[in-house]
Amino acid sequence: MTHHTTAAQRLGRSTWALAVLALCASASTAMAQASFPTKPVTLVVTYPPGGGADAMARLIAPKMGEALGQAVIIENKPGAGGQIGASAVAKAAPDGYTLMLDASSFAANPALYPKLPYDSLKAFKPIGVVALFPNVVLVNANFPAKNVSELIATARKAKDAVSYASSGNGSAQHLAGALFESAAKVDMVHVPYKGGGPALNDVMGGQVPLFFGNLASTLQHVQSGKLRALAVTSAKRSAILPDVPTLAESGLTGAEIYEWNAVFAPANTPEPIVAKLVSAFQKSLEAPEVRARVAQLGGDIQKSSPDQAKAFIQQQVNLWSHVIKERGITTE
Repeated sequence: MTHHTTAAQRLGRSTWALAVLALCASASTAMAQASFPTKPVTLVVTYPPGGGADAMARLIAPKMGEALGQAVIIENKPGAGGQIGASAVAKAAPDGYTLMLDASSFAANPALYPKLPYDSLKAFKPIGVVALFPNVVLVNANFPAKNVSELIATARKAKDAVSYASSGNGSAQHLAGALFESAAKVDMVHVPYKGGGPALNDVMGGQVPLFFGNLASTLQHVQSGKLRALAVTSAKRSAILPDVPTLAESGLTGAEIYEWNAVFAPANTPEPIVAKLVSAFQKSLEAPEVRARVAQLGGDIQKSSPDQAKAFIQQQVNLWSHVIKERGITTE
């Protein structure tokens, strides 16, 4: 009889001990979340230093750091269209100390690379979209088409009447060209280069007539007269190119294109930590110098909630998945 009592007592004691341990663990987790951050936060940029994504990261990181009370350190992990950095962040501890800043390629990668080492929409939690940057439909200064309808008319004359340059297969410029072809119901010749610089040089030199460029990196060539801007790919005209119509104003709908950057945390990051990161991220976008720089580059700051950011990213994944499948685009 005594033996059974002892066993029951032992069981009771161990259950109680486990309950105390669980309480302690949840209390320490709650404390860790409440005191977050107690050390610097790493922002992994999926592209090399000096590019657009890196520039956005370096613009917002100091402001996020001020809001968090801890430094936000940038670590560039470039390669494979953003996959190297994204893989590292997908595997990182979901404690708020490792974040990712990625570019619009994030939305195209699931369709371009069917064997991604992570599930783009399940492995990450969006903190927010920094800004949207429209593309510009650019032609060589000597190209006869003076507007989008003339460009489309030229392209419809023959299958290979117009060629467009890009920084490589599956690049942002290639995808923009493919979406334009779909919307305008034309077939053009895609000429991939090893990088945006050489592609742009050949368009300015007249070897290839057409380029779908990022507004920020091509503005100087439009202003110098080496390139002619036929349209911007945003819903409304750009404040820095006010005389250039939108594609919709030019009679072409369904080809609204943006390049963008967004900040993500690993998927299972606790909500209290996510809330602090979102607050710091949004404060960074309110900083006058951040707003001024984004405007100077022709972008629109996005003050969106994580849910709005998630919906926008999902819409972009769907858009590029459709274009990539329809046009048979590969990175080869």
